[in-house]
Amino acid sequence: MSSSTPFSSPVFGGARCFVKVRGFLPALPALILLFCFFLFPVVRMLGFSVEAGTLDWYAKALGEGLYLEVFWNTFEIAMIVTAVCLLLGYPVGFLIATTTPGWATLGFIFVLLPLWTSVLVRTYAWMVLLGRNGVFNRWLIDIGLVSDPLPLLNNFSGVLIGMVHVLLPYMVLPIYGAVRRLDPALVSAAQGLGASSWRVFWRVYLPLTAPGIFAGATIVFVLSLGFFITPALLGGGKVMMLAVLIEQQIHQTLNWPFAAALSAVLLALTVGVYSLAQLFTRQEARS
Repeated sequence: MSSSTPFSSPVFGGARCFVKVRGFLPALPALILLFCFFLFPVVRMLGFSVEAGTLDWYAKALGEGLYLEVFWNTFEIAMIVTAVCLLLGYPVGFLIATTTPGWATLGFIFVLLPLWTSVLVRTYAWMVLLGRNGVFNRWLIDIGLVSDPLPLLNNFSGVLIGMVHVLLPYMVLPIYGAVRRLDPALVSAAQGLGASSWRVFWRVYLPLTAPGIFAGATIVFVLSLGFFITPALLGGGKVMMLAVLIEQQIHQTLNWPFAAALSAVLLALTVGVYSLAQLFTRQEARS
């Protein structure tokens, strides 16, 4: 007697295959769009970097001290921006998640409002605020705190201020979601056992909202690695990040192969950071 079932026959196998293909068809336009406007340009870029059949441009990017310093500046700025966004974003996300609905709505408006405005417009606004004759310096001089305008543009400080302002919502929202998912019974139990508010925060809120903190930090750090508009405008060419260097190689020196090699290295770093974040998340989920 044959052990096969009617559903294992070629007819039913073809039917299952047809169902899978039909389920795949709705995603086909999006996949074609991704291939044309993302995958193909990335492959073309990688082709530029090895156009001569050698890895000399990669050796230049990773072997010369000048470009290694640019890599370090990029990582340093990304780490500082992530740390500042965490210090500012956690209290905001925590407050929005635990306050009354009316105040939470108002808080969401202030957090999401910058996302409705172009990054370029926000950066130019900071140039107006932080310039030598800008609003901030004029206010400091008028109240007598300083006698001369502070150098807040075309330097490290201006870049940090602008990047933190742009990226702060990406830290607040994951933390807000993590706090909202926290079971209020755990907090009530800790308070019922006599724990102080500070101890409840350190022993309950902070450990259980760690996934939100990690998600926000990963998003901000990855976005900071490839940031261009804000460092280019607020840095004035004096704060060199990797994206700014790539733009200079393309438009000023017309060195497309070297720019492609730098872009490939930046892409590899971004994918590496994201992969480490995914690995850490899976290990945390298993534990």
